[in-house]
Amino acid sequence: MSGMATIAGGLQAAWLFARGRSDGLRYLAPDHAGTARSFWALPLTLPAAICLRLMAWVQFGLPPQVGHDLGMELLGFAVGWLGYAVLTFHLLRFIGMEERWPRFIIAWNWCNVIENLLLVGGGIPGLLGAPALLSQASQLFAIGWALWVEWFAIRLSLQANPLIAAWLVVLDQALGLLLLGMGS
Repeated sequence: MSGMATIAGGLQAAWLFARGRSDGLRYLAPDHAGTARSFWALPLTLPAAICLRLMAWVQFGLPPQVGHDLGMELLGFAVGWLGYAVLTFHLLRFIGMEERWPRFIIAWNWCNVIENLLLVGGGIPGLLGAPALLSQASQLFAIGWALWVEWFAIRLSLQANPLIAAWLVVLDQALGLLLLGMGS
């Protein structure tokens, strides 16, 4: 599968997952090449991650050391992404699901693109001066949908029960919060 076909397939799968459609799995190639190529989702997600940081700065003001803070944010972004992949590889081996890790990490990688776009979209009303209630509702809806997309994709790709999928979502969020706290 070519690079563009991999990207198109991964984004199509994530879009279908975001709409609650399990047929997104057919767009994922759970082999070694497909697993490696799915990490192209990281640079594709980077603009949305930067946009989220810029949106926070618009809302709360610039930090004293903009360059340093942005560098730490980007470093935490990459470390969190790759760290979660490594951590889940070992965790799934521990619980006897290691053969399902490639499809899981491919789905998780591509869903990150959609999830970050949802978060950017959820923050737009606040940037446009919407009333606080509308702004907060939009952000809450976007966060909820993003978490649900991750849970749905994990559950499908691992063929796991809802609690294992929820546990892996919580692990992802906890790792992100830990890295965010370390970077502050």
